[in-house]
Amino acid sequence: MLHFLPGWLLLPFSFSLFALNLALWGLLVTPLGLLKLLLPFSAAQRLLAYAGKGCYRGWTAVNTALINLFNQVDWQVSGAQSLDKHSWYLLISNHKSWLDIPIVSTVAHSRIPEPKFFLKDELKWLPFLGTGCWALDMPFMKRYSPAVLAKRPELKGKDIETTRLSCQKFKTVPTTIINFVEGTRFTADKKVQKQSPFQYLLPPKAGGIAFTLASMGEQFNAILDFTLLYPDNPQHVAMDMLMGKLKRVVVQIEVLPIDQQVIGDYFNDEQFRDQFQQWLNQRWLQKDRMLLHYLQTDSPERSTEQLPC
Repeated sequence: MLHFLPGWLLLPFSFSLFALNLALWGLLVTPLGLLKLLLPFSAAQRLLAYAGKGCYRGWTAVNTALINLFNQVDWQVSGAQSLDKHSWYLLISNHKSWLDIPIVSTVAHSRIPEPKFFLKDELKWLPFLGTGCWALDMPFMKRYSPAVLAKRPELKGKDIETTRLSCQKFKTVPTTIINFVEGTRFTADKKVQKQSPFQYLLPPKAGGIAFTLASMGEQFNAILDFTLLYPDNPQHVAMDMLMGKLKRVVVQIEVLPIDQQVIGDYFNDEQFRDQFQQWLNQRWLQKDRMLLHYLQTDSPERSTEQLPC
């Protein structure tokens, strides 16, 4: 544990190690993606996918070790007892920090299949990160503003088509598909800009997960609703972590059933669309209340387990 060292000293050291870890596994996994293009045989695809999972697990394990090396973290995780690595899950979560992806990966590491994140299209150009995620078949979503869609209406639904194509790849092996349904990280400015009705969350976007459920709903075993909170680091969570100031990571997990309430034709059935949006908004309202309860009482609504890492 190096958290006792000054933050200004830890920052360049920790940042360098996290960057090196990303670069290492990005370099290792990228050739696997190229081989998948060159060897379109089922046996080769399975072997390469297994190797890719190993690289992802290695990246996650080193990230977790580095977080614990530079910080004295109290990991509080609840609701993970019934999870299974041989199942298919759709995981939805609020989005607070760049640190959310390593945190979700850490919690998933020994509990559920390796996650596939829906990523912003711009991230594919980042060195190591973009090529690594491409090699691991993670879908990149390109969202268009209303102004762009008004000029080019043929782009409407393009991100949904990307979702459909990506989901086809995930039907053969147990998979966790993850979507930060707010679409961006929560900040006070974004809350005002988006006129959010929630205190600690941005409004959720329903289209992407509705289409994922329509494409793979019968194959999912459950929906996992993750609520992430860093109660002692309300502002710059990732920066605080790099400076050894991350104190607590709270992850509350709810396992939700796959039923007719969440599977339907979101884009053509107006009644189902209204029902699904109401369902998701109710989930977000409950999540907002959960965050408020924790911050007011400094304790979760239910017992937690100590995360071994």
